[in-house]
Amino acid sequence: MTEAAPSPSPSPRPSPGASPDLHPRPLRIGNASGFYGDRFDAMREMLTGGPLDVLTGDYLAELTMLILGRDRLKNPAGGYARTFLRQLEECLGLAHEKGVRIVANAGGLNPAGLAGAVRELAQRLGIPARVAHVEGDDLTARHPKSLAAHAYLGGEGIATCLREGADIVVTGRVTDAALVTGPAAAHFGWAPGGGPPARAQSSVGEYDRLAGAVVAGHVLECGTQATGGNYAFFAEHDPERLHHPGFPVAEIHEDGTSVITKHDGTGGVVDLGTVTAQLLYETSGARYAGPDVTARLDSVRLTQEGPDRVRIDGVRGEAPPPTLKVGLNRLGGFRNEVVFVLTGLDIEQKAALVRAQLETALMAAKSRPAEVRWDLARTDHPDAPTEETASALLRLVVRDPDQDTVGRTLSGAAVELALGSYPGFHVLAPPGKGAPYGVFEDVYVPHGDVDHMAVLHDGRRIHVMPPQDTRVLEPLEEPPLPDALPEPAPPGPTRRAPLGLVAGARSGDKGGNANVGVWARSDEAWRWLAHTLTTDRFRELLPETADLTVVRHVLPNLRALNFVVEGVLGEGVAAQHRFDPQAKALGEWLRSRHLDIPEVLL
Repeated sequence: MTEAAPSPSPSPRPSPGASPDLHPRPLRIGNASGFYGDRFDAMREMLTGGPLDVLTGDYLAELTMLILGRDRLKNPAGGYARTFLRQLEECLGLAHEKGVRIVANAGGLNPAGLAGAVRELAQRLGIPARVAHVEGDDLTARHPKSLAAHAYLGGEGIATCLREGADIVVTGRVTDAALVTGPAAAHFGWAPGGGPPARAQSSVGEYDRLAGAVVAGHVLECGTQATGGNYAFFAEHDPERLHHPGFPVAEIHEDGTSVITKHDGTGGVVDLGTVTAQLLYETSGARYAGPDVTARLDSVRLTQEGPDRVRIDGVRGEAPPPTLKVGLNRLGGFRNEVVFVLTGLDIEQKAALVRAQLETALMAAKSRPAEVRWDLARTDHPDAPTEETASALLRLVVRDPDQDTVGRTLSGAAVELALGSYPGFHVLAPPGKGAPYGVFEDVYVPHGDVDHMAVLHDGRRIHVMPPQDTRVLEPLEEPPLPDALPEPAPPGPTRRAPLGLVAGARSGDKGGNANVGVWARSDEAWRWLAHTLTTDRFRELLPETADLTVVRHVLPNLRALNFVVEGVLGEGVAAQHRFDPQAKALGEWLRSRHLDIPEVLL
């Protein structure tokens, strides 16, 4: 990883930061982490599995920032993903040998601290490595009630570090796609904003190439979700193939087009479905906004180029919004829960009895928790062959600023009922003393309010200028369906069946909102889906969303619909507002719901 170290790959590629060629080779970027806690061996697998120019790792999520914030309260020198450091201890020599640059947001709340730790590691191992980091995202001092407040930076700071010769770049809170756009901009010599390099004129729009890299980065960011992990139609593939899916690779071209693939011989699958599923994950409308560019998801075209190779092209880009998103994480108080097991007959009456008893006890206590929530899950079956399948679960969750109110108060009230409540009384586990929970919210600040800085291996600090051209983000109106696709097929026989027989789905969280992406795999199924799955039908199929705002976005090129369910996750994943706090399975619940489907599609 010194300047003189050549790449031993069969087809050497120019390193990010090198002087651009007239016709630069595609940049081969891999991913080795989709979250803090992902497969530890992935970094080694990616470095040994095939040729790479850059290896990225995404370690941050809304919940992770809260976890790292609490970690830094205990240890001011912490606040970064320690797993990354342990992975590098095994793989730094391998990356140096192969000439692979590493870019990761594992710096979390303390990118300077992680960069220093990586330098110490490299020195101890005797491996020459130029380590740079990106900072400026930390705005916690401006939000004193927050445990962590961090702006989502773009990729230009990463690009600056690579242009100046960095072998390893660690960042704090950047957008997930920035881990790809930064190396691409450095490699191809793109000007800020995605403009063409000075050496050549190009017919590609000013922002289109950068938007293409954003889309590729969004596909890579969650690791094996792009190669068959968490895939709606997993049952159609050989289980052995999905047992240990390989991590994804993007071959980025100078015009911003890309091919999503994986190392030869690795598990998993890359096809139109797996890439579509990841494209729809945790997005909302057709405009996918970022600090460097707004990518138009309604322009994305996917083509199966060959086995485990999906080409992405046609992506259009627009100037980024004039503001940056800032994620605020704070401690919201303390929470506790107890789950009562109700077995056999009279489930509703048993639930009513214990609920009334607990409510009375909580009211009689010195202080009733500020928030009390009950949920009854009817997991019981009549005439069940096992006790477990004869049982329902009644879940009580309490929240309050005071730990004793959700701890001792609830514990005493629940335990005292052990011999005086419903027949068969027992709980999954006794309530504890109460645990802290977090709250996430986002605010927006002008680009100029953030001091985006590339800190190089030699100590130099280069200020990253904010974008000169911005565009206020406006949602696209849903195109009239006759203009977006053919008219509905003529009426024909239908059969009551699960939606998932003809449509895939993937869902996830964005603060207190959830998104559910739904796609069809044929033109006929898309014609039916787009006309049938309206917001009213969505609420009907998922009664939990009946009283919430649901916004539908149409993406005809992907034969997909994207639904944003506002407020379903309360104050975010760390608040543990619902049974599935990150809405990971909301899409699978939707696919399991029955409706009248044309028989020709089944």
